[in-house]
Amino acid sequence: MTRHITPVLVAVLGALTGCVNADDSQSKGGDKADHAKSSGQETSHSVNESIRVSAGRKKEDASTVNGSIQVDANATVGGAETVNGKIELGEHATADELHTVNGSITLDSGASVAHGISAVNGKLTLHSGAEVGGGLSNVNGKILLESAHVGGLVKTISGDMDIGSNSHVDGGLLVEKGSTDVFWFFHWSSEDIPKIVIGPGAVVQGTLRFEREVHLFVNDTATIGPVSGATPVKFSGDKPPA
Repeated sequence: MTRHITPVLVAVLGALTGCVNADDSQSKGGDKADHAKSSGQETSHSVNESIRVSAGRKKEDASTVNGSIQVDANATVGGAETVNGKIELGEHATADELHTVNGSITLDSGASVAHGISAVNGKLTLHSGAEVGGGLSNVNGKILLESAHVGGLVKTISGDMDIGSNSHVDGGLLVEKGSTDVFWFFHWSSEDIPKIVIGPGAVVQGTLRFEREVHLFVNDTATIGPVSGATPVKFSGDKPPA
């Protein structure tokens, strides 16, 4: 059964209705993550500090508000959740689920998440061999897969998607017209048109559904399901035309 530790987010949503900074490099958790690495702190829950799960260690869950979460190589965490900060899983680290509001989420080579990953303002990156059993979702950040596997739906509103070479998505793609969930106020209108790239050898099963205008590029060696709301543009080589 999927575990949820979302009360941490619910408790602070009322304080977050102001302007949201989507720049991961300027996230409040950035400097704190370096502090956590150097100090080796092993707390599981915090408000203004970052959290680190050392290599090979196991924690039931980890949550913070203004801080990042670092799960080192071969470590395990049940669930990881933050509001202002990034989440990183090291090589072959494992987790049940990952959630953040203002920050990126990165899975290094061979890392895995049993259920889902979600963010609002942040890039989602899955490196080679990374695997997610559920879906990926965000609002404004880019989604990048590098020879990775996603078992569920990959969803965004205004972010780009790069389903890189030899990646595999089982549940299709969705670019929504607008958000109707509790995070609706984090989304602002943008004239940018999302760029969706399906790279060489990639496989996207299920429907590719687009509720708003997108630029959809599909490599001539990729395999995709039915497309709704966009016209694919075929390309050869590693990257589509600029």
